[in-house]
Amino acid sequence: MTEQEVIKLTNEVFVDSFEIEKSKLLPAADIFNDLGLDSLDVVDLVVALQKKFAVTIRDDERVRTIRTLGDLQQFILTIKKEIEK
Repeated sequence: MTEQEVIKLTNEVFVDSFEIEKSKLLPAADIFNDLGLDSLDVVDLVVALQKKFAVTIRDDERVRTIRTLGDLQQFILTIKKEIEK
């Protein structure tokens, strides 16, 4: 899976699940402050991403370092590369 595919699919989750405008979906956007998600939304986000990418996220310690949309996209890309090996 390419980086562009991960970005596209991740952005789809934010648009479809949280009705966030595409113009706000920038790599530097803070998931909480800029995109307006709260702790309950993060649970929904994890579920949606797990379904979209067929990965397990909740048990991965690296998830705690995610702050921005770009962090999240790189995290997903890393997980997908690990699975594809």
